[in-house]
Amino acid sequence: MEQFTVIGDKLVVKAPAKINLSLLIAGKRDDGFHEIESVMAKVDLYDELLLERSDTEGILLVCKGKYRVPATKDNLVYKAAELICNLTDIKPNIKITITKNIPVAAGLGGGSSDAASTMLGLNKFLNLGLTDQKLHELAAKLGSDINFFLGSPLAFCSGRGEKIKKIDKIFPFRAILIFPDITVYTKKVYENYKHNEELYRRLNRRIMQMINENNIDLLTRMCANMLAESCYQLHPELLSLKSRVETLAAGTVGLSGSGSTLYCLLSDQDDVERYQAIVKNDVGCDSTIVNSNRW
Repeated sequence: MEQFTVIGDKLVVKAPAKINLSLLIAGKRDDGFHEIESVMAKVDLYDELLLERSDTEGILLVCKGKYRVPATKDNLVYKAAELICNLTDIKPNIKITITKNIPVAAGLGGGSSDAASTMLGLNKFLNLGLTDQKLHELAAKLGSDINFFLGSPLAFCSGRGEKIKKIDKIFPFRAILIFPDITVYTKKVYENYKHNEELYRRLNRRIMQMINENNIDLLTRMCANMLAESCYQLHPELLSLKSRVETLAAGTVGLSGSGSTLYCLLSDQDDVERYQAIVKNDVGCDSTIVNSNRW
């Protein structure tokens, strides 16, 4: 499988980013979380995890790369590794090196993907033989989006994000991901969110029909994200940037997750590199071109 590369006695695991092709909020749950409905798609922008044996007792976590984060016990990778290693009678000494290529707190799910890839990687590296069902049960204990990264490249995710329904439709795409220099805190976006039940019901009917009819391309043109209004209220400069990009690019511009990453889906016929250059020259943000992930 493309996600894993064996190098001697070490294992390299790719952890893909995701974008939300749609994101609806169905309301607030009794446990305080919001009930979401989202079509998520993996893209070929990856963090990389290197798993190897360590001379240090327990779990040793190292983080490097452009978007490195603290390598502490609060890191989801450490928590995922601890959860997996606690299932074994023999406590393995493991070193995990994360190379962070996915921007942090950007709506791309990098932390959740790293955790899922840690679970998948350790299951393979330690020959644990854990079933998909067991991995999903463990992932649901750790975070909301982790379950998505254990499975197919395109899925309908609900609940807190842990309920996954695979979408079998093959939906190849190219996209420009735009990384504004704006820090968006997911917690604040949810706290600022004002639910619109009428809007939810209207969007839900349309999106479910499109999913049932395998019209994913039509779904993406809606750029339906019910968190976007809350995000733009908190960060009006991000809305201005989105509007500017829409005048430059050939496709519709969406917000991934709670932000701050904007994405523009383009067809194979579009000169994606040219549009990326236009956007960079005009708005000055970092960006990258991605494709739909194959696994």
